[in-house]
Amino acid sequence: MSMFFVFFGLMFAANVDLMLGLPKDLIYGYECIENKCVKFQLNEENLKSALSLLVCHMLCGDTIGTLWPKPTGKIEYESDLLHIDRSDISFDTPEYPLYAHLWQVNEKRFNKIIDNKLPNMGIIKKGGSPMKIVIKLTSDDNVFEKMPKLTLSTDESYKLDVTKINGYVLAGIGAKNFFGIRHGLETLSQLMIYNDIQEELQILAKVSLKDKPAFKWRGIMLDTARNFYSVEAIKRTLDTMALVKLNTLHWHITDSQSFPMEVRAQPELYKIGAYSQKKVYSHENIIEIVDYGRARGIRIMPEFDAPAHVGEGWQNKNMTVCFNAKPWECYCAEPPCGQLDPTIDDMYSVLQDIYQDMFDLFDPDVFHMGGDEVSFECWNRTRSIRDWMTGMGWELETSDFMHLWGHFQMKAMQRIDYVAKQKHVPIILWTSKLTESAHIHKYLDKDRNFIQIWSNGFNTKVLNILKGGYQIIISNYNALYFDCGGASWVSDGNNWCTPYIGWQIVYDNRMESIAKDYMSQVLGAEATVWSEQIDEQNLDQRLWPRASALAERLWSNPHGNWRQAETRMLLHRHHLVNNGVAAEAIQPEWCLQNQNDCPAAY
Repeated sequence: MSMFFVFFGLMFAANVDLMLGLPKDLIYGYECIENKCVKFQLNEENLKSALSLLVCHMLCGDTIGTLWPKPTGKIEYESDLLHIDRSDISFDTPEYPLYAHLWQVNEKRFNKIIDNKLPNMGIIKKGGSPMKIVIKLTSDDNVFEKMPKLTLSTDESYKLDVTKINGYVLAGIGAKNFFGIRHGLETLSQLMIYNDIQEELQILAKVSLKDKPAFKWRGIMLDTARNFYSVEAIKRTLDTMALVKLNTLHWHITDSQSFPMEVRAQPELYKIGAYSQKKVYSHENIIEIVDYGRARGIRIMPEFDAPAHVGEGWQNKNMTVCFNAKPWECYCAEPPCGQLDPTIDDMYSVLQDIYQDMFDLFDPDVFHMGGDEVSFECWNRTRSIRDWMTGMGWELETSDFMHLWGHFQMKAMQRIDYVAKQKHVPIILWTSKLTESAHIHKYLDKDRNFIQIWSNGFNTKVLNILKGGYQIIISNYNALYFDCGGASWVSDGNNWCTPYIGWQIVYDNRMESIAKDYMSQVLGAEATVWSEQIDEQNLDQRLWPRASALAERLWSNPHGNWRQAETRMLLHRHHLVNNGVAAEAIQPEWCLQNQNDCPAAY
C-alpha cells in the first residue's frame, strides 16, 4: 500500500505543471513597468497576463528590442501579436532569371533563421495564420539584366510593411535593388519571435518602417596570412555579418608570413609561400566566397599589401630585400621581415599577374594596396637599391626614400589600371608616412585614393588628411583593432595595443568625434582581425558581438551610448548563439532577466 502512495505522489508531482498549464521548463514571466521588463515567478493565476522575455522586450520601451541594428527611420507598429503557421510561410519574388539563385539562397537562409528561433517543433502549437512575403523591386528593368554588384553608389534602403489581410499575414518589402531587399528580410526575421509562454511563432500584427544605413562602408578586415582560415570559417563569418547588415569583408589575403592565394601565372608564390598545399585559396574557392558574400549583401574586397609585408613565396625571385632579416626589430614591425625592391622592373610584371587574378576573381569596385610600415632602413641596407638611387641623382635621405616609395606607388598603380582596363578603380591605403601632410599631396591623388585610418582616432594627422580633401575609412586601433588585449607573441608581457577593447568602446566610437566637421568625407569603418593570435578556432569569440556593436554604429549611428543599447545587445548576442555563432559572453544571464540592474551607477 505504501508503495502505491509513493508512486501516486511522484506522478502527481510530475504533472503539477501540466495541471497548472505552465509551459515546461519556464520559471519566470515578465511585465512592462515604466519601460522596463520586470521578472516574476509564473503561477496559475498570473500565467494569462505574463509576457515572455522576448515579447516583453519587443513591446516594452521606445524601440522594438529584438532589432539589431536599430532602423534609422520612423517605426510605426501595433502591440498586438499574431500567431504564424510555421508550415505556411511563402515568398512572392520577381522573376528575373539572374536573380533566381539569390532569391533561393535568401529564402533558405530566412527559413533557417526562423527555425533557429524554435525549440523542438513537436511542442509548437499548431494553427496560426499563413504568411506571405512579397518582394517588390522598384528600379528600371534594365538593372536586372546583370548580376547585382555592391558599389559606393548603391542605395541600400528598403521599406517594410506587415499587416493582416484576409486571414494572411502579409509582409511587403520594397527596395531599389537586391541589397535593400536582403536587408529588409533580415529585419523581418528579427520581428518574428518564439513566444515560449504561449508556445507560438509570433509577429507584430502591424508594422511600417523605412530604413537605410548611415554609412556606406561597414566592414570587417580578416587577415588570412598570419593564420589560415578555411573556406567554411570565412563563410560562417559572412553569414554572421549578414545578420547585422555589415556589407564589406576586406580580405588581407597575403603577408610576409604566407602567400595562400593561387596565382596561376606565378605558381611559385603559393606553392612555396603557403603553409601547406592544403592551405591555399584556389580560384574556385575565391569565386565561391565572392558569390557567397554577394548573396548576403557583402562585397569581398581584396588587399595586396605592398611594398612592405611581403616575404614567403618570393624567396627565389630576387625581387625582395630584408626577407627574414635578423634582428627583425631593426627592419620591420614583426617577423619575418620582407619588402619589395622597387628598382627591379620585372617585379612589376609579377605584381601585374597578382592584380590580374585579383581583379578577375573579385571584380572589386575598390582595391586595397596596403602600403603601411615601410622600412627605409631595409631599403638603405641594400647596396643595389642605394646604387640605383644615386644613379638617378638622388641622395640617401628620408626624402629620397619617400621618392622611391612614390615611384613604387606610381608604377604599381599603372599595372592596376592596365588590368582594370583603365576604369580607375578607387584605391585604399593604410595611414603611413606616405599619408602625412608633407607627402600625401605629392604622391596620392585625393580623387583616387581613400585612406584607411589605423592610428589612434584622436591623432592630429587624421584631421590633416581630412583637411586635404581625402575620404577615409576608420579603423582606429584604440577601438577597432580586435586583436588588442592579449599576451605578447614575441616576448613576455602584453601585446602592443593592450588593453582589451570591450563592445562598449566599439559602440561609443563615434565617427563624429574623429572626423569633426568633415563627416561628409567618412565612408565608414572597419573592425580589424589581425591574426597573429587569432585563427578560426577563436574567431567567433574575438569578433562577436563586438562587430555587432560596430554594425549598429555604422548602420544606425544612434545618439545614445552603450547603456541605452545594453539590453538589446544581450538579446542580440542570444540571437547570434541561436544561429550557431560562438559569440563571447558579455554578462551573466541574470542581467538579461533583470533589466538594467547590472550597470554600475556611475
